Order: sequence, then structure tokens, then C-alpha cells
Amino acid sequence: MADVPYNGDPERVEPMPSAREAVAAVRARGVPVGVVSNQSGVARGLLTYRQVAAVRQRVEELLGQFDVWAVCPHGPDDECPCRKPAPGLVLAACDRLGVRARRTAVIGDIGADLAAARAAGARGVLVPTPVTRRAEIAAADRVADDLLGAVRLLLGPELGAGPARAVASGGRR
Repeated sequence: MADVPYNGDPERVEPMPSAREAVAAVRARGVPVGVVSNQSGVARGLLTYRQVAAVRQRVEELLGQFDVWAVCPHGPDDECPCRKPAPGLVLAACDRLGVRARRTAVIGDIGADLAAARAAGARGVLVPTPVTRRAEIAAADRVADDLLGAVRLLLGPELGAGPARAVASGGRR
């Protein structure tokens, strides 16, 4: 989804370019797709759980139902083991899906997404957006121009069978 800081308004949810195609391509291969997302707006009092759920529902209206959602409502100073860049969200998603982290990929737009993937033992692909720092791009092992490009990196140029058994998209805050 397009980055809207602390979004609690479902009407502001807008898919990133190629998101529909990317998610459809992964699902067509029978690969589970999930979302792992920091939502520190809850800890900061900027969002309610109800708003987070409403945004989730809108995402699923636009892109279809996801196999798993793993959300961390804690703030950066809470030292939560699930908050990215810690591996907890990725590991929780893998556990719920019944897949090993080493068979999982995380597609994200910031370094914390890739750090969480690495810490969990998963692969990561960075899809830079205007909020992505140059240093995060330089440090990434895999970078794609858009979500479909990231899926191609993971599943092959023709989106054929590849090593990923689950794909999670990282959210920001």
C-alpha cells in the first residue's frame, strides 16, 4: 500500500503500482501471502485497534484476503521482540503459516523490513519508495523497482516455481 503515516482511514488506502499483479502472481503459484506491519500509532495514541482493523479490511477488499497478518502495536522505545527490525513478526507469520523462515521472503520498503527478514533467517527484497533512505538501498542484497519486480526476483523471471514458500510484505511504522 502507498505509505500514509499512521493511517487509520480506509479511504486513504491505495495499492502500490503493480501490487495487484504481484499478489496475484504469488497466489497463482500457491504461495501463501501475508503482511507483517509495525503499527506504533497504536502505542502513540494516534490509532486505535479498530482503525488498524478497518485499514486491514480495506486492503483485503482491494487485494483479496491474506493468509496471515502479523501486527506489532508497540512503539520504538518499547523494546518489543516482534517490532521490526526484530524478527518476531516474521517468525510469528511463519509459525501461523506452518513454514520455515528460511523458505520465506519479505518484501519491504525500508531497512527495518530487510533487517527483520535477515534476523528471522528469511530473504528480503527492498522496493524503494520516497521514504527509503539511500543507505538502506545501498545495504540491500536485493532491490527491485516495484512489487512485481520483487516477486520476479523471488520466483523467477517468468514467475515460475521458485524457492519461496511464503511471501510477506512489510509495513512501515
